Amino acid sequence: MSEESNSSAGTLSGKGRTLVVIPTFNERENLPRIVPEVLARDESIDILVVDDSSPDGTGEVADGLAGGFPGRVHVLHRAGKEGLGKAYIAGFRWGIAAGYDRLCEMDADLSHPSSALPIFIEASRDVDFVIGSRYVGRRVTVVNWPMGRLLISYFGSWYARTITGLPVSDATGGFNLFRREVLEAMDLDRIQTNGYSFQIELKYRAWKKGFRFREVPIVFTERDQGESKMSKSIIVEAVWKVWKLRLLDLTRRL
Repeated sequence: MSEESNSSAGTLSGKGRTLVVIPTFNERENLPRIVPEVLARDESIDILVVDDSSPDGTGEVADGLAGGFPGRVHVLHRAGKEGLGKAYIAGFRWGIAAGYDRLCEMDADLSHPSSALPIFIEASRDVDFVIGSRYVGRRVTVVNWPMGRLLISYFGSWYARTITGLPVSDATGGFNLFRREVLEAMDLDRIQTNGYSFQIELKYRAWKKGFRFREVPIVFTERDQGESKMSKSIIVEAVWKVWKLRLLDLTRRL
């Protein structure tokens, strides 16, 4: 997989800063909305858009935004669509090379509330990673999801907790912030999952290494532009992957 960035990570200094990694595939309608909204939340926040050669021109839109916010918006162009997990890992590597202290996962479709970013950053002063949770306690804070999708997500988190022992209310959520030390401690090459299972695996590996976490309640709002990337293959992968993670841990091969 070839990659091309509009700026070299090696020439940047992210010391004391947070990099929000936003993977994109056909998100040209949403990107111009989310980028200024995220940047306005905190002056220490920069953005890396990781675009998988979107046929709708999202990559070109991202380049335009990078020109409009020089030094704060960066773009990593990838030659093809390999999935959410690989896009995030490419973004993590870029951010670590650039020296960012914190790296945050965030969807491009405005489903994750940017208002939570300052809360995440503040929480990361006391813990190693922060989880934006839709299911803290007995509360479910999801807006405009069909019941079937909600049940898959909610019971998917319960299933992951039950099999792996991961003590997280929202194991499948994709709005998370990690201190760079957490990601540096992982062998990112060993993570081959996407979708729900990628989010489960990332949290599980961090937890098993002894890193401390905090769940912060968020309200998740379903996208109003573009199409969801959810598929049956993502669900099937998550079903068997949690068993594989548990087995790897039991055999000390995690």
